[in-house]
Amino acid sequence: MTSTTTGTARPLAAVPAMPATQPAPVAPAAPVAQPGFVAGPATGPRPAPRGAPAPRPPLASVPAPSAPVAPGPMTGPSVTTPLPGPRSEELLARQARRESNARVYPRHFPFAVAEAQGTFIRDLDGNVFVDFLAGAGVLSLGHNHPELVAAATEQMGVFTHGLDMISPAKDAFTDAQLSMLPASMRDRMRIQFCGPTGANAVDAAIKLCKTATGRGQVISFQGGFHGSSHAAMALTGNVSQKRPVSNGMPGVQFFPFSSCSRCPLALDPQTCQTNCVSFLERALNDPNGGLELPAAVIMEMVQGEGGVIPARLEFVQRVRRLTRELGIPLIVDEVQTGCGRTGTWFAFEQYDIEPDVVIASKALSGMGQPVAIIMYDEKLDTWAPGAHTGTFRGNQLAFAAGAKTVEVVRRDDVLGNVVERGRQVAARLGAFAAHPAVLEVRGMGLMWGIELVAPADGRTVTELAEDVQARALRAGLIVELGGRDDCVVRMLPPLNVTAEIMDVALSILVRSIEVAWANA
Repeated sequence: MTSTTTGTARPLAAVPAMPATQPAPVAPAAPVAQPGFVAGPATGPRPAPRGAPAPRPPLASVPAPSAPVAPGPMTGPSVTTPLPGPRSEELLARQARRESNARVYPRHFPFAVAEAQGTFIRDLDGNVFVDFLAGAGVLSLGHNHPELVAAATEQMGVFTHGLDMISPAKDAFTDAQLSMLPASMRDRMRIQFCGPTGANAVDAAIKLCKTATGRGQVISFQGGFHGSSHAAMALTGNVSQKRPVSNGMPGVQFFPFSSCSRCPLALDPQTCQTNCVSFLERALNDPNGGLELPAAVIMEMVQGEGGVIPARLEFVQRVRRLTRELGIPLIVDEVQTGCGRTGTWFAFEQYDIEPDVVIASKALSGMGQPVAIIMYDEKLDTWAPGAHTGTFRGNQLAFAAGAKTVEVVRRDDVLGNVVERGRQVAARLGAFAAHPAVLEVRGMGLMWGIELVAPADGRTVTELAEDVQARALRAGLIVELGGRDDCVVRMLPPLNVTAEIMDVALSILVRSIEVAWANA
């Protein structure tokens, strides 16, 4: 899932190649006052918040792209052509003529993929990039992990599509997912297989809670992102995504999230006593507050598309306590944070809460095979057979790969690597948080964002962030933008990324921000 503005591809050839740099030494970690945040300046400039189809041409008339460069081992970033290179440019031009204007990533990453392995992508022109987007967090073990490919390949010759019929692959996947829940939750949770996207699982969670409670209202949080389907979009904070689509799903109320660097209540986070959750507590307990008791509260532990904003511990625990006292199901959206991204299998584990509904999707298969689920307290299991269906809810390849992913995560201590690499990022970026271009560095595990501030030369913070992203790409690093006005440079590397690759990537990113700011 992504929230990125569209536009034309940037002419990256105009961005000068940066000189090769040696990985910088790891700096001591700056004091961290709140989990998920690296200390930085408290203030700084803030960004303003029907006819028949035309016949196909004969296949022979469609030009094939030039032959790609002979492959070799990918061991580090190497960009030797303008972007896009000539071979990539052929495919990008054809894509622009034939695909929807809603396409996003080719506008920001103008190259055509030839192959990928682990943390690396090679384009048709032979350029190699370190991929710190990883399919928007889908490729938790990197591109084409050999054990996952083998598991999916073996399953392909056995059984591939099964609706919601049971099979050994599905049974093993179910065992694996339930086993990763906290022990106190495993025996009382049911699992629902949804359509293959996170947004469909969000829809399912809302339908489940409305059915179980008989209520209709839903509470979501400002800055949150829950998908681009009609219902999920209604739960999302980003107004620009919703504005073109009239008559959205009614009954959604938005409340402030604990986004302390730009407090929605304009308070000091050191003295505010978490007033954002106090506002919610008073609203739901006030008989004259105008709010009916909702069917559900939905929240992210870390707002990913919202700019990598980890919720404060007290905020989450008080929301959980409030919803439990009032009998409101709490839905935790772990589409992006789940499957180990933050250092525990689910991010809610770090907040010492037990939600009523858990949504998971992106990294469940570990390799991009689509699958989405909700796991929920059996007390909510009141809907009728067929209440939520989906043709592609039985992707056996995803089940086989997903069960293998859990096995690899446990055997190779992948979660331990996430924790260690997260410390490496915090140590390296802790000192950099004082750079004048940086408002704040935030993250947990291997989910990090650097929020930038607008330079004094009249450029917007969005233009600065796009410049940083373009320079990083020209140096061989793929990073995403997010947050308000796309002012946050985001990293979602594979969870098994090595310390050496992480150091190279951080050197590129720091240098890209420094050069973009210096050229302001």
